[in-house]
Amino acid sequence: MAWIALVFAGLFEIVWASAMKQSHGFTRFWPSIITGVGMLVSFGLLASAMRVLPLGTAYTIWTGIGAVGAFVVGIMIFGEAMTAMRLLAAGLIVSGLVLMKLSTTA
Repeated sequence: MAWIALVFAGLFEIVWASAMKQSHGFTRFWPSIITGVGMLVSFGLLASAMRVLPLGTAYTIWTGIGAVGAFVVGIMIFGEAMTAMRLLAAGLIVSGLVLMKLSTTA
């Protein structure tokens, strides 16, 4: 159950990061509200997962899901560059996440 909570925490991190981009520095109402709610849900789920999972594992996977997800949203929604170097960097993050998961016994 902790791993499911952690994955959803990471997905909500993608939501709040994307909404924060659309809030234009918290000058737009609804994207700002979505950012705040997304943060609360993401942090709550992360805290729940940390009750069982080690700190290093939970935090690394949470930030990794958020980072790679925000990277994908940036390319697909916001038209950000998709270069070989950026794809390699994202691939290395995913590799690190897989290794972190495989090294955790919880």
